[in-house]
Amino acid sequence: MSDLNRTPLFALNAELGGKMVGFAGWEMPVQFAPGVMKEHLHCRAACGLFDVSHMGQVLLHGAGAAEALEALVPVDIIGLKPGRQRYALFTNDEGGILDDLMVANYGDRLMVVVNAANAEADIAHLKRHIEGVEVVENRALIALQGPKAEAVLASAIEDFPARFMDIAEVESAFGDLWISRSGYTGEDGFEVSVPANRAEDFARKLLAHEACEPIGLGARDSLRLEAGLCLHGQDIDATTTPVEAALTWALSKARKPGGARAGGYPGAAVIEAQLADGPARLRVGLAPEGRAPMRAGVELFSGDDPAGTITSGAFSPCLERPISMGYVSAALASPGTALEAELRGRRQPLQTATLPFIPANFKR
Repeated sequence: MSDLNRTPLFALNAELGGKMVGFAGWEMPVQFAPGVMKEHLHCRAACGLFDVSHMGQVLLHGAGAAEALEALVPVDIIGLKPGRQRYALFTNDEGGILDDLMVANYGDRLMVVVNAANAEADIAHLKRHIEGVEVVENRALIALQGPKAEAVLASAIEDFPARFMDIAEVESAFGDLWISRSGYTGEDGFEVSVPANRAEDFARKLLAHEACEPIGLGARDSLRLEAGLCLHGQDIDATTTPVEAALTWALSKARKPGGARAGGYPGAAVIEAQLADGPARLRVGLAPEGRAPMRAGVELFSGDDPAGTITSGAFSPCLERPISMGYVSAALASPGTALEAELRGRRQPLQTATLPFIPANFKR
């Protein structure tokens, strides 16, 4: 794996016993000694520390940065207040999702965090449309997730954001920290951008707290699935629209039809038509019967008719049963609809289910 990038926490991940795998061009820990299930449950009960330094961190400078970025997303960026963060989506001319991202307003700059697998394409996309794009290359990104995340962070620093989607820039013994109260598990938590040369010291300080344990990519995936959160390239991609993906909550009122700055982003006509008339398919939760997980690529049927496809699936450690997400015909999307999956040449029963599988525990 010598051709893979390594994060500033690579040596610490290896020291802690991380099983390293290639992921989106990076050598990352998929799990540690306890294993995926125990790591998952620890994060839900206490606090997990995730190395997410493979994510792309980008700063946008200049007076017109908000307007230029808003032209690329169906989201209100102009109205995003300093000290706040918002989920956004890059769309293409067909309304498909090029990537999902987080946008934070630090007052003198916007910070955009993009998925590792799409970072190169996203940065090129930004540079084509926006002046003042700065790719951050000297910082790590650490996520703390779980009901004890605040206590763990408070053991290392004094100041941090107070509520979900707040952000703050904090001077600390570990350098200048850029902190958001957000994450990818459905739990309360934080994502902290820290100078690369202080990242290991900061992580060790957090891990010294009795509630905090390192968590790998395996549990990160099962946690986000329980929370009903999408993985780009799997549950959403350039062929799925925000409406089909049940992400209409992310489309800002100001950017919808009748809003103050409606439309004007790539694929607006397609997305607005689906908002008005409904899409042909929808992303839904799926509850397989039995104990065997139904994973991405499994085809779904209603009687003899094709009904859709599973895009994510795993065994839920919290619910102690398999869970999945996928796309089904809109007419079959109501919770409790009986379907069948084609699994190893046999039809297996499952039902559509409400998302998320585990209620969110954000600090409102």
